[in-house]
Amino acid sequence: MPQKLQIDKWLFSATVGLALFGVVMVYSASAVIAVQENHSQFHYVIKQGIWALFGFVAMFVAMRFDYQRLNRRWIVYGALLVTILLLLAVFASAPVNGARRWIKFGGFSAQPSEIAKLVLALFLAYFLEKRAGEEGSFWKTFLPCMIPLAVLAGLVVKEPDLGTALMLAIICITICFAAGVRPRHVVYAAIPGLLFVAKMVVFTPFRWRRMATFLDPWADQQGSGYQVVQSLIAVGSGGSHGLGFAQGRQKLLFLPFAHSDFIFAVIGEELGLIGALIVVFVFAVFLWRGMRAALRAPDRFGMLLGIGIVVGIVAQALLNISVVLALVPTKGIPLPFISYGGSSLVPTLAGVGILLNISQYAALGRRAGVEEDDYEEEWEAQKRPKKRRAPRQRASAVARPRYG
Repeated sequence: MPQKLQIDKWLFSATVGLALFGVVMVYSASAVIAVQENHSQFHYVIKQGIWALFGFVAMFVAMRFDYQRLNRRWIVYGALLVTILLLLAVFASAPVNGARRWIKFGGFSAQPSEIAKLVLALFLAYFLEKRAGEEGSFWKTFLPCMIPLAVLAGLVVKEPDLGTALMLAIICITICFAAGVRPRHVVYAAIPGLLFVAKMVVFTPFRWRRMATFLDPWADQQGSGYQVVQSLIAVGSGGSHGLGFAQGRQKLLFLPFAHSDFIFAVIGEELGLIGALIVVFVFAVFLWRGMRAALRAPDRFGMLLGIGIVVGIVAQALLNISVVLALVPTKGIPLPFISYGGSSLVPTLAGVGILLNISQYAALGRRAGVEEDDYEEEWEAQKRPKKRRAPRQRASAVARPRYG
């Protein structure tokens, strides 16, 4: 094990900043609906604060826990089995908004599909690390990677939750590509996957309506296009500087799910284009430092696991922002760190804790142990001009006088 270093402070600061910013924005976006539903404007923000506290505890525990201990068969397959059982258990619960995605216990609920993203990344990192040198084999490497994806994504689609299933596919393909799997094998899996998604969209009435709404949300402003139109109005009303914190109007029972899936619209309305771009910039910093920590991991397992965690968070953020801006059809995908709900926040912060632990063991320079100073000295040596001895010898020979 390489020498343990400090955690990546940029990555840590970006994570904590986004999570705390999310608590503040949940209050702004939920105060009105909280009064109407629970007679207290602090109902949702208190619950979000509790979930954030649990998430930070999970993150600090994961930071102290050596990530290489996760590279064990019984942990990986045990976590995969438990996740599958939890995804099956959701079908015994009562549907919420037409979907069975949550397991309720007491006054809280959990969404196993959020845990599935972290568990899938863990399994793929473990399995592909064991298959080092056999990445090009379809039967030994690629197909066994696709089986857990098919099981997890199939159960998630059945809930139904096509958006999270697509996130699972993105995580799987990215980790496989980073591990060196042949691109044509990825194409073999992508073709039937895209056909399945097309079938789910065309032959499922509510998904087909969403596609039609995506193409022209203004055609039915009071019906299927209502949520998208209200989101666009909120973002457009903010202008460049916004209306001010807690001064937004679309959250006043106009924009559905303003404190959860569409909280970025509230950010755009109250903080304007500048505030929205700052949020995007912080996610970009998270991507940069997260990938840096993953690529500098001292082993293949840590590298693949770190890549899976970073891609899962950043890709979900981009998808959520795209939904709010009507760049893709509407999907129920929360904005990581910011949207209301502990089912997304706690597993996400726990995953970042693992990533921060990986950053503590990041190798300096190349993974072979070459220091960055060695690169600079070698580069400087290459820049130095070579002495032109041959031309000088030739010139002296030409100038030598001849006799006879």
